[in-house]
Amino acid sequence: MPYSSQPQLSPTTEIELDNSFRATTEKWFEYPIIAHPHHTDYAGIVWHGTYLTWMESARIECLRSIGIDYTDLVSIGCDLPVIEINLRYHQSMRMGEHGIVKTRMNEVQGVRIHWDYEISSVSGSLLYVSGRVTLVGIDREKGKIMRQLPPLLKNALVKL
Repeated sequence: MPYSSQPQLSPTTEIELDNSFRATTEKWFEYPIIAHPHHTDYAGIVWHGTYLTWMESARIECLRSIGIDYTDLVSIGCDLPVIEINLRYHQSMRMGEHGIVKTRMNEVQGVRIHWDYEISSVSGSLLYVSGRVTLVGIDREKGKIMRQLPPLLKNALVKL
């Protein structure tokens, strides 16, 4: 299939905000990690992209903990692609170190879902990475931004 015939997404500036559904949370979901050799460069420092993988794993597990299996979203035709990432690297994590990825849904604005992250040592004394990721609900079949999140997801996010 030629590239030009694939569905094109609207610019994120065209996302309609539905202010009737807004949520924030103070509670963090914690996801334990270990820096294995395949997560690092030759110097034994965790590669920057690994943090993104850990953040996504933590988000998926957080959703699963409130009853949302990502495969269920896919089966109802919803995808949640990342539209914005902001990361700050505070200190390098090294091979063999254990850590915690903390994530929380910070806010839902219409079909935008903002997640905050902190990756730290198990004791919490060292902060490796902090950041925010914004997702948006996409209709998988149409390849377009949804007007509102599916009830399955909307109802579950209230639990956070």
